[in-house]
Amino acid sequence: MKRLVNAVLTILVITCLGSCNELSKKVADDEIGEPKSEIAVTASDAVLRHVVLFKFKDDTDSAAIKNAEEAFLALPNKIPEILAFEWGINNSPEGLSKGLTHCYLLTFATEEDRAVYLPHPDHIAFGKTLDGILEDVTVIDYWVK
Repeated sequence: MKRLVNAVLTILVITCLGSCNELSKKVADDEIGEPKSEIAVTASDAVLRHVVLFKFKDDTDSAAIKNAEEAFLALPNKIPEILAFEWGINNSPEGLSKGLTHCYLLTFATEEDRAVYLPHPDHIAFGKTLDGILEDVTVIDYWVK
């Protein structure tokens, strides 16, 4: 009986590990953490990453930063060309951030999709939430290799 229980547990662990590995490949969460799509990015996929880094002015009110965060987080639901989106606040211990605190990573399938995003009215409206509170911004784009 003990061997049977161990065998069943082993099978369950192997099955769970396989499922967890597949889930870890899923990308594109919407603002409430639910999968936006079932697209899995693999090493063979060529996707375009758009990295945005913000440094807010020292005297910026936390409510204004929160408003900007929420406006950026809403873009994937407004601009379908955004294939995937994630973000976070810097917590690097290296001290090399140059004051940049917020990182946003957007994924596009094509340069054409990015070209739709950049002048999109909702993207422009989001940019206006940064007026007067942003000290610096860095943007880089790259094709995943």
